Amino acid sequence: MTITRFQAPRGTQDVLPAMQPYWAAVLDAVAEVTTLFGFRRLDTPAFEYAGVFEKGSGDTTDVVEKEMYVFEDRGGERLALTPEGTPAIVRAYLEHGMGSWPQPVRLFTVKPMFRYDRPQKGRYRQHTQFDCEILGSPDPLADAEVIQVLWNLYGRLGIRGLQVRLASIDDPGPRRAYVQHLKDYYRPHLAQLSEDSQRRFERNPLRLLDSKDERDRPFKESAPKLIDQLSPDAAAHHAQVTEALEAAAIPYVIDPLLVRGLDYYNRTVFEIVPLDDERAQGTIGGGGRYDGLIELLGGTPTPGVGFGSGIERIILEMQKYEFDPPGTRAIDVFVVHRGGPALAPAVRLAAQLRNEGIPVTVGESARSFKSQFRAADASGARVALILGEDEVARGAVTVKPLRGGAEQVEAPLGHVVDAVRRALLVANL
Repeated sequence: MTITRFQAPRGTQDVLPAMQPYWAAVLDAVAEVTTLFGFRRLDTPAFEYAGVFEKGSGDTTDVVEKEMYVFEDRGGERLALTPEGTPAIVRAYLEHGMGSWPQPVRLFTVKPMFRYDRPQKGRYRQHTQFDCEILGSPDPLADAEVIQVLWNLYGRLGIRGLQVRLASIDDPGPRRAYVQHLKDYYRPHLAQLSEDSQRRFERNPLRLLDSKDERDRPFKESAPKLIDQLSPDAAAHHAQVTEALEAAAIPYVIDPLLVRGLDYYNRTVFEIVPLDDERAQGTIGGGGRYDGLIELLGGTPTPGVGFGSGIERIILEMQKYEFDPPGTRAIDVFVVHRGGPALAPAVRLAAQLRNEGIPVTVGESARSFKSQFRAADASGARVALILGEDEVARGAVTVKPLRGGAEQVEAPLGHVVDAVRRALLVANL
């Protein structure tokens, strides 16, 4: 008989116990930072109607064209696993009437995202993303605030050597003249561009500046820059964003090649990248303003700004800087018992200690005392409680410290909690 050994699907990963302290540290920092900035948590489904992302991500983006997991359910509905957070959050904002709440509404989520992408280190087909959105505010301070949230988060996690790359892509109306100018620049060079850039030339010309293909690099670096010809309103907005970042002591550089290719994006765009990443391909987090998105998804015109940051990518940076997360709390007490008449007292004893907040593992009843003691040592427990036939007959338990060299003592079952606490104090010395 052939035995099939299954593995995690390509582009996914198991988060093993050794990595859990990193995840816990990130989630704790997210909870702290979002509280400091007044954000409230929203969780949306793992899948949505595909149209939410086709409208909200744009049908000319790689996410929609190449990366979305789209399927039809048994009822014939066309659905998609969530590839990015913002369109789903905006859909929830509209569906639940959040436009009638006091504005702006500050929302965040931490959830799995799914993209059929080429797997690489820190980039998975299923990854977990931290998203923050401010909906209902056109204020440049909101743009600076979401950048501050990310900057604050990374600092708490020991990540250094970062830089904010900032740009403005103006508003859709003034941007159209620039796009025509950009196409005029690129048209004589079309045959020399990558296949993706040739395809984007007509459908999404701003994305030509976003290409990572080496064949496109010299052309995009010599292309006309939108940041140099902003409309007066967009230029004033951009100046206030930079002023706020300077006031918050957040370093930034203006990156004229930083763009978003969809009409509903406007004004501020940003990415946060390691300083040692000269090509800005190792983005840790990024986002921008999208004042046209809510209207596109069926709402009244409402400004919005936000970001996304992959937790797997954050953890890679934490490890690079040797961040030492608090360890998962080890078991304090291991109950070694004989089974038979000692089984019920062992279970009751463990339940009593857990009710007092003391982590406990109960040894396997079919294993010998020697085997259970080996398991107790491997568990990291600091105290063993021994329940043999003699202890059961006396209504007592032997309290044996496993660390620190203190002597074992016997305690009545009714006073075990106090005896364990004393033993744990000694073990910690």
